[in-house]
Amino acid sequence: MTPARSRIFTGVADAEAPPPVLPRLSPFALLLAGLSGGVLVLALVSVSIGSVPISIGEVWQIVAAHLGLAGASGDSVFDQIVWTVRIPRTLLAVLVGAGLGVAGTVIQAVVRNPLGDPQLIGVTPGAGFGAVLVIVLGSDAVGGAPLAGAAFGGALLAFAVVFLLGRRGGEWPPARLVLAGVAVGYVFSSATYFLQILATPTQVQRVLYWSLGSVSGAQWSDLTLLTVVVGLGAGWLVIAGGRLNALVSGADLARSLGVDVGRFQLQLMLLAALVTGCVVTVSGGIGFVGLMVPHIARQLVGADHRRVLPCALLIGAAVLLVADLIARLVLAPAELPVGVVTAAIGAPFFVWLLASGRRPGRTR
Repeated sequence: MTPARSRIFTGVADAEAPPPVLPRLSPFALLLAGLSGGVLVLALVSVSIGSVPISIGEVWQIVAAHLGLAGASGDSVFDQIVWTVRIPRTLLAVLVGAGLGVAGTVIQAVVRNPLGDPQLIGVTPGAGFGAVLVIVLGSDAVGGAPLAGAAFGGALLAFAVVFLLGRRGGEWPPARLVLAGVAVGYVFSSATYFLQILATPTQVQRVLYWSLGSVSGAQWSDLTLLTVVVGLGAGWLVIAGGRLNALVSGADLARSLGVDVGRFQLQLMLLAALVTGCVVTVSGGIGFVGLMVPHIARQLVGADHRRVLPCALLIGAAVLLVADLIARLVLAPAELPVGVVTAAIGAPFFVWLLASGRRPGRTR
């Protein structure tokens, strides 16, 4: 028997064999894992911090008990605070931030404008008009609809008008769409200001708080529809990321690649309007998230929307969790509207972007 063959039988060859090579994660996968972990940590901190501090261990015990993974959750007061108040609020912040991040990314891509956000296509002003109509004149003014229903109806009405005005030749040219959105937004905003003149001081304060946005008072019932819309919408957008890249590169190129430009634009705008309408309905008019988050995502991963969209979803969730924490802690036990905090974060971000010499994240 040769020495080489004898080594096989003695096990020496096995000892000298190189160790198995483990699969290496791509930088993008590591980034998504890091962002997901960051959102989870922020969510745990959000549930633990408040006027009544609760340890993370107690939070886990309460959640496990409600999911049937453990016995009784212990302190009934803590259980009520965590499960009824803080977890719905935290999950709503995650969904609202994710929805605004995705909607802003889509709008910036469709209009090919780095300043695109839900405000630009009139959806937010339309929702504000519907909400203020109920606050000032009562639900009878909109056929008995509640405030949330009126806000959603106003958002869809504004989008429908923009949709009709921005259409030309079966498609929606970006410049025409922007002009239509700005014009419709100003019309609805002026109507909202007029209603505020008629309002009482108490109503004005309520209008102001709603227009700045908040995730306080969240309930489990607020999460179902928003979870479905944001989840399915984001999933479809990631699948359609290749077509979105082609559309951003120009309508002619998109057609040459087999994209039905008019139909695809309609699908994207409907989705952005639906997500924004659902978000504004439950949280009010939170600004700057839909504008800022796509820029952060493109600074991290470039302009490929197959990568930008998942990052925008997670970054949006993280940004709103941080903003809600700040809103709760700055004037504790009182709370700031979360829109005040997002504006305070967003404006310096763009100033830093300009001062650092970086280009805003380009849509293409």
